[in-house]
Amino acid sequence: MKKYQKILLGLVIGLLLIGAGGWLGWQKLHYTASEAAQAALSKGQEKRDALYFSGDPEKPLVVFYPGALVDAESYSIWAKEVSEKGYSVAIVKMPFDMAVLGGNRAENILNEFPHNGYVIGGHSLGGVMASRYAASQKNGLKGVFFLASYPDEKGSLAETNLPVLSLTASNDEVLNQGNYQAAKTYLPDSAIFETISGGNHAGFGSYGSQRGDGAAEISNEEQQQQIAEKLTQWLDNLDKTQ
Repeated sequence: MKKYQKILLGLVIGLLLIGAGGWLGWQKLHYTASEAAQAALSKGQEKRDALYFSGDPEKPLVVFYPGALVDAESYSIWAKEVSEKGYSVAIVKMPFDMAVLGGNRAENILNEFPHNGYVIGGHSLGGVMASRYAASQKNGLKGVFFLASYPDEKGSLAETNLPVLSLTASNDEVLNQGNYQAAKTYLPDSAIFETISGGNHAGFGSYGSQRGDGAAEISNEEQQQQIAEKLTQWLDNLDKTQ
């Protein structure tokens, strides 16, 4: 084998090893959906850009951005329950499960699924990216919600009159409380803040424990139920006022 061929072969092997190492590292950090969440998904539809739970097309569509490195399927339990109350839910699939790489993917969802207006929200980093999308939109947007999340300056909603729901959990040790409190300046004065007592950060989905999180004092099933109830109540109030 000639010298340049050996160099080329070495480069190819090196790149393959780097790629394999990166993939294994991503897999190690990645959070996969629980069996309960996977079972709930059987009530939905898997589309190219989203997991879709069908409700009443005359009601607002719920567009949801998952947390970083979390399987979209992990949010199927509360999504199914919300759809059964009449609100379609589209859990957006993100590149490498990172909303920061697909901040405008809501556009595809709105073009694909029938709806009478929409709300958008997300969990953790997903909420940050959802608020950035919301801040640049006007047509059809009826509200924004945050699950253990908050907007940044690029996603400021302070100058809007949009209804906002911010839902946190008392035992969440992943959410940066300093940043969360500071970010309230980016929300309208009418924003609603609610806390799930005994819940934690990972409990906003169903994917097991999360590094650095606090221990939940309620079951994941209970937290999922409370998410669905609080979100549905907020959506019902939107329907009455708009």
